Amino acid sequence: MVGVPNLTRADAVAAVRNPLAFIAGRWTPTPRTVRRSALAALVMSVAIVVTGGAVRLTGSGLGCPTWPKCTEDSLTTTSAMGVHGVIEFGNRMLTYVLCAAVGWAIVAARSEKPRRPGLTRLGWAQFWVVMGNAVLGGIVVLVGLNPYTVAAHFLLSSALIAVATVMWQRTREGDGAPRPVVGKAVRQLVWFLVAASVLLIAVGTVVTGSGPHAGDSSEVERMPLDWETVSKLHAVLAWIVVTLTFALWFVLRAVDAPKEPSDRTRDLFLILLAQGVIGYVQYFTDLPELLVGLHMFGSGLVWIGVLRVLLALRERPDVLGPVDLPGPAAEMTAGTRG
Repeated sequence: MVGVPNLTRADAVAAVRNPLAFIAGRWTPTPRTVRRSALAALVMSVAIVVTGGAVRLTGSGLGCPTWPKCTEDSLTTTSAMGVHGVIEFGNRMLTYVLCAAVGWAIVAARSEKPRRPGLTRLGWAQFWVVMGNAVLGGIVVLVGLNPYTVAAHFLLSSALIAVATVMWQRTREGDGAPRPVVGKAVRQLVWFLVAASVLLIAVGTVVTGSGPHAGDSSEVERMPLDWETVSKLHAVLAWIVVTLTFALWFVLRAVDAPKEPSDRTRDLFLILLAQGVIGYVQYFTDLPELLVGLHMFGSGLVWIGVLRVLLALRERPDVLGPVDLPGPAAEMTAGTRG
């Protein structure tokens, strides 16, 4: 058995001053642990979008009518607020689970040896996006579910998914300079795909903001646009994204590109087909809540799929550098060098 080192007063002071450095000096996670922590943060970033959609689709957006408290007199929901209060307050509590997942990713990235500052920065970027979106979520409640703030709330959640996806990918790469694995023309085509996907997501928020699911049973402001016209524009953009994806897959096969970009493009194409089926079925069945929720989940998967295609266009080799060793090991190494 390995004895537990005594915690001295100096250790306690160091832990308070810089807890991440204190943990990093005493724990070295395996690469698999770091990958899992990044994946957990990504999964939670999608989950919070789905539960936020459930709040909207059940008309619970004002289940807690104020923020940061649930009511003027209570931090939590009360029995008088019914199921809508439970759903809205539950979604707020899930933010803490998201913070825990992001915190684990930050700690694991900071503790990995050798140090990977870029990976740690991606973890902190997620943290600040989560904090910003939590504040924006409070503003959404305080302004009575204004559709423009709701749209911004969803777009910031999409930004969180983007950062989480990049971090997850980076945990499986080295820290060398990125090297493209396909030609410039292919990379430009992918950037067109990314731009079209961003526009598709943005217009999707307008569809929601002008559609029938206002987020609460009370009179809620809607975007002054014709919902069917915006929905048709959304469908056209979806077909553009599908077409670009199929064209990219065909080009990658034609130029005999590496297997990974081709496989990820194929996966994206399949996700888009499933998302398209759900979209058309919900449109012609008067937007049942379950299908709308699945469509929101699918939008997260589409965005992740697009980003994975983009990230597959380059490779990053390992870079050998100095390894940060815990205290005793570092002293032994210094002794051998002396």
